[in-house]
Amino acid sequence: MPEQLREISYVDAGVEALREEMQRDSTIVYIGQGIGPRGGNFRQTRGLCPEFGEERLRDTGICELGATGVAIGAAMAGSRAIVDEVFLDFSLEAMTQIIQQAANICYSSNGKIRAPVLVRSAMGSVRNAGPHHSHCFYGWFASTPGLKVVTPATPYDVKGLLKSSLREECPVIFIEHKALYNSKEMIPEGEYLIPLGEARIHREGRDITLVGISKMVHIALEAAAALEKEGISAEVIDPRTIVPLDRARIAASIKKTGRIAVIDEAPAMCGFAGEVVALACEECFDALDSPPLRICSLPIPSPFSPVLESQVIPTAERVVKEVRKLMEN
Repeated sequence: MPEQLREISYVDAGVEALREEMQRDSTIVYIGQGIGPRGGNFRQTRGLCPEFGEERLRDTGICELGATGVAIGAAMAGSRAIVDEVFLDFSLEAMTQIIQQAANICYSSNGKIRAPVLVRSAMGSVRNAGPHHSHCFYGWFASTPGLKVVTPATPYDVKGLLKSSLREECPVIFIEHKALYNSKEMIPEGEYLIPLGEARIHREGRDITLVGISKMVHIALEAAAALEKEGISAEVIDPRTIVPLDRARIAASIKKTGRIAVIDEAPAMCGFAGEVVALACEECFDALDSPPLRICSLPIPSPFSPVLESQVIPTAERVVKEVRKLMEN
């Protein structure tokens, strides 16, 4: 029998994953601001509190440092804890807990203590939220040994990756994009898992590889469709997880197309795009027909002005323009 599909939104795919995992594993607890009866700022826990109760979905005050410390302690004591920082920007308030404690405890205890905590938050520019609610700090976490970093781009990936992340024995930083919460996709009815570290090829191509994560996957796909009309065939790859990174699949695509552009909502300096470009130079140098290209946000705080914001973050039009110029060289 063919697999049954139904349409579901990005945010509801996350709720469904949480429900299935909380039903399967009674040790999962969820901690955060407004995630109980209210159902979360983005409705990311909608309907879970009546089913699992306030013992397992614990509302906290606005104190990311304290809530994260409680979640890490609960994970060390035998629970599988989720802490919801709401906005990725405010995970910085909890960095000492995430970086100094959660990431280090397994190594520091010689494997005797583990902290299977999932730090969940939402990132990215949307509705002109300005400089305090729009950052994409995934690169900061990716550079910390001991953490895994997940950045789903579609409802299908949200569900499969969230379920897999909740079964990890190490801390996972699970970062969703605010602009994608209402996007929809057809996904399977039944349970499925997506292994961390397995990239997804969204579109096959022969002339250039476009690598993007989260919202930038959709920008890459839009650009690829426009480039196709100009006779340029672009392959679009979503690594889905930054740590672990599917280096083999990215390298195979570069060796096939001979060119690569990385589309990144974070600024270029010391970022994810630079890591992929380094991969291309270290592992695929002889296959490259042109220099690797980074298409990133400008190195300024996210503006409140809609006109200015649209100039800061990568757009499909900008990707098309820069890829066209690269292909001419």
